Amino acid sequence: MSESREIESTSESEKCVTENSSGRKKIICIWDMDETLILLKSLLDGTYAAAFSGVKDVQKGVDIGKMWEKYILDVCDEYFFYEQIESFNEPVIDALSPYDDGLDLSDYDFSQDNIGPPKDDHNKRKLAYRHRIIAQKYKQGLHSIFDEKKREPWNDLYEMTDSYTDRWLSSARNLLQNCSSDNEGTSTDGTEFQCINVLVTAGSLIPSLVKCLLFKLDSLIICENVYSSWDVGKLRCFLWIKERFNWPNVQFCVIGDGWEECEAAEFLRWPFVKIDLKPDGFHRFPGLTQKTIGHYLSVVYGDSKAETEDQDTTSNVT
Repeated sequence: MSESREIESTSESEKCVTENSSGRKKIICIWDMDETLILLKSLLDGTYAAAFSGVKDVQKGVDIGKMWEKYILDVCDEYFFYEQIESFNEPVIDALSPYDDGLDLSDYDFSQDNIGPPKDDHNKRKLAYRHRIIAQKYKQGLHSIFDEKKREPWNDLYEMTDSYTDRWLSSARNLLQNCSSDNEGTSTDGTEFQCINVLVTAGSLIPSLVKCLLFKLDSLIICENVYSSWDVGKLRCFLWIKERFNWPNVQFCVIGDGWEECEAAEFLRWPFVKIDLKPDGFHRFPGLTQKTIGHYLSVVYGDSKAETEDQDTTSNVT
């Protein structure tokens, strides 16, 4: 997607928030994925277990990580066309929707349309078809794809990982549930608010969507709210998000473990909550709460309504 093209898609849930709660404060929680909402790299390289100074079985963590790695690749290739489109990354699932002519894909043979270089309009249309199917499958969830034989080992692996990580996965998921547009809340100054979860990950788009499905985040982060910064960087994604959610009385908060999202948040003067894997870390799972996020928001925005952000920050990025 060209950087000059704005992200135009607005989901039905966003429209609902805008139309039905225009007087409420809106909080956009922008999450990193790996080593924030889920654990994978730190399992594979042993850094998660090492932080526990011998209490955790390092090899068990590595083995768990390898099982997840295989699951992710298998699901990507078998159900999400990844083997065909690995070299065609896009920052969001609907980036190529202008190229989708709405063709009925019921009898379309994706194995025979010869998608590949160059990335011209003809191939962008083929890619847009695949993205449409991927979005549909994401919205239906893995339970519509996996039979009982596949669901059981997947659920077992999730529970094994959650137990090994002292409920990191389920705690993160519970916080996402609290920070959801379906839930309303009241801030410390008595202001009603609603939250929307957005994911910005350094990984490529299709594996990131598959991770959301496998780690049971798909009901809490819609596919249109998953951004891949693989090609464009996190600051560019944050700027798209800022323009997309350009509503009255809106606030943004970034939660992650990396330097890139930290620098991008600082540039935009957004609060940043840094996740720490160490067992005595200040912000981690279990432990991080909506109240903590609210504290960071109040430090930056104050306890009153959100101030209008400096519009010059966007023009400073080329």
